[in-house]
Amino acid sequence: MKRELNEQGFTLIEMLVVLVIITLLATLVGPKLFSKVGSSQVKVAAAQIELLSSSLDTYRLDVGRYPTTEQGLQALRKSPKGVKNWDGPYLSKPVPLDPWGNAYHYKLPGKNEPYALYTLGRDGSEGGEKEDKDQGQF
Repeated sequence: MKRELNEQGFTLIEMLVVLVIITLLATLVGPKLFSKVGSSQVKVAAAQIELLSSSLDTYRLDVGRYPTTEQGLQALRKSPKGVKNWDGPYLSKPVPLDPWGNAYHYKLPGKNEPYALYTLGRDGSEGGEKEDKDQGQF
C-alpha cells in the first residue's frame, strides 16, 4: 500500500496565526460591545418605569387614588384589602426587578410628582453617573 503525500491540513504555525488574529479581534471589538450593555440596561430601566407608571395611572383611574407606599407596586398585581373598584391585575406578569436585580422604589407622594418611582442604578446607592445614575421620577 502506497500512501499519498497530498494529505491536506493545517500546520501548527497556521493555527497559531489564526488564534493570534482572533485574539486581536476580540481585544478590539469586545470592549466596544460590552460598553453597550450598560446603556442598554439604562434603556430597559426607563422602559420598565414607563410601563409601571402607565399601570399606576390605570390603577388610579379605577380606584380614585394611587396605591399607598405600604401597598406598593404589588397593588398592581393583587387587590389590596379594603380597596374598592380594583379592576386588575394591571400588570400581566409579576412586578419586574430593575436590570441590576433590585426592586424598584415606590413612594407616595413624590417630591415633584404625585408618586416617586425610581431605581438607584447599577451601584444601588443614591446619585452616580452613567449606569450608576438614579433613573425614574422623584
